[in-house]
Amino acid sequence: MAYLRLFEKFGIELEYMIVDQQRLNVKPMADQLFTDALGELDSYVEHGEIAWSNELALHVIELKTNGPKPNLQQLPAWFQCEITEINQLLKPHGAMLLPGGAHPWMNPLTEAKLWPHGDREIYDQYNKIFDCRGHGWVNLQSTHLNLPFANDQEFSQLHSAIRVILPLLPALAASTPFLDDKATGYLDTRLSFYGGNQRKIPQISGVIIPEVVHSQQEYQEKIMAPMFRAIASEDPEGLLQHEFLNSRGAIARFGRMAIEIRILDIQETPLMDVSIVALIIEVLKALVDERWSSCVKQESWHESTLATMYQQVICHGRRVTLDQLEYLQLFGIKADKMTVNEVWRQLANSVLPQDHWAWPQLEIIFTQGCLAERMLKPYQVNPTRDTLTTIYRQLAECLAAGKPYA
Repeated sequence: MAYLRLFEKFGIELEYMIVDQQRLNVKPMADQLFTDALGELDSYVEHGEIAWSNELALHVIELKTNGPKPNLQQLPAWFQCEITEINQLLKPHGAMLLPGGAHPWMNPLTEAKLWPHGDREIYDQYNKIFDCRGHGWVNLQSTHLNLPFANDQEFSQLHSAIRVILPLLPALAASTPFLDDKATGYLDTRLSFYGGNQRKIPQISGVIIPEVVHSQQEYQEKIMAPMFRAIASEDPEGLLQHEFLNSRGAIARFGRMAIEIRILDIQETPLMDVSIVALIIEVLKALVDERWSSCVKQESWHESTLATMYQQVICHGRRVTLDQLEYLQLFGIKADKMTVNEVWRQLANSVLPQDHWAWPQLEIIFTQGCLAERMLKPYQVNPTRDTLTTIYRQLAECLAAGKPYA
């Protein structure tokens, strides 16, 4: 069987909330949306190049490329067409789509409703073991990037490159500064919960940054097998003992020969999501090609050291100063120290031509900050519910119109 080679095609998944148009409260009606779209209940809708599905919570809808695609530039328009159609289907129900990596005032204990159809036995098992009524479970929306590989060598190269770039990603994509009706002090509050929502079995997420591995067999032995052993007593039927159990920030999906990056918050419009993804992919290409550093150098960084950087960035974003010279050298940077924002700008200048279609969107992030910073900027104190409603209504308008929040 012929597999896709490195960077030949890409798979992208975008998750959105369904909310009430007036009050913006979550509206758990994904099953009704699918019924309206298909004329019958199902959990999967194919619309040409894009497909729809549900993820755990009944108020969440996931849009994904219907198979890997070779051209990123086409994707924002394709996703935008689906958003327009979904909003039209939701309108008679007084509902609409809302972007952002977490709902700012949803109470998961009282408002969470899990998908009650189809694959519910898997969701029920997660709920039984971990209690999914929490922000890290039913209140999160993310962007997933799937990158293919054809064999163990390509897997090893790609995995090594992804590991060293993971700590920097929240500086581009953080969009969750509010939770429980207040500013949390984190730019990426979603990820602060993501790392701890399965602490009952810590082998599942590790330290978020994955361990160094070189092959499918080593991955099974080093990462998957310890997880399965750890959860076996809680999951005797083996419902969860599959690749999807792994909750590291990037996970190997050998069933489809891809690595899935999972720590990107959803943005205000697919144009911003795909622009961020475009930059990440070009930097990964350079790392895999050993343009700035060897694979051996990349693998020399232990996951716990990278995890320390990652924790700083999910809190403070692009303003974090990196002062480990050898880490900066991985990206061809010779300075003794540099902020994460300066690192990303230098990388973008290095890998993207100045006429690249993603530059206008990336420039917003480099100059004004990630979406979380832009949402926080006008407010010196915790915003009121009315203010939060205004912010998120503006985000909904950005999503509907396909324009950045700037």
